[in-house]
Amino acid sequence: MALSLTKTGRLLPTLSTDLFSDDFFTFPSLINWDGGLTGNGLTKGVPSVNIVETSNNFQIEMAAPGMEKKDFKVEVDNGVLTISSEKENEKEEKGKNYTRKEFSYNAFSRSFSLPENCLPEKISAAYDNGLLTLTLPKQEVSISKPKKEIKVS
Repeated sequence: MALSLTKTGRLLPTLSTDLFSDDFFTFPSLINWDGGLTGNGLTKGVPSVNIVETSNNFQIEMAAPGMEKKDFKVEVDNGVLTISSEKENEKEEKGKNYTRKEFSYNAFSRSFSLPENCLPEKISAAYDNGLLTLTLPKQEVSISKPKKEIKVS
């Protein structure tokens, strides 16, 4: 069993030097800060979105290339819009002396709180060329009238 010395040439770390050095607690990261958990070659990514507000509606654009319309599930429940997808791929290749099978599984879910002036029953969705576009129509919000004082006689 071989013992290794620290950067300062000591066998054991000192509290003020080696213990708090950047590489003392080095271990492989399980988090991919670009949007998912990693490990064993698996990545769970969350698609990027743009939200645009116009005078008539809100529009959510989600980048989801390589998917199909049937892969998406869009739901509104209790004022929350949820866009999710689960996709499994299986590929099998047979050769003379071998069989190779590959499996992959991709899933994501994004949720958005709907604003008060949104009409959830009229939300529409379209998928074209890797872009899922949801249109959330607005409704007129009643503007509260100014406070009026009534004199008691």
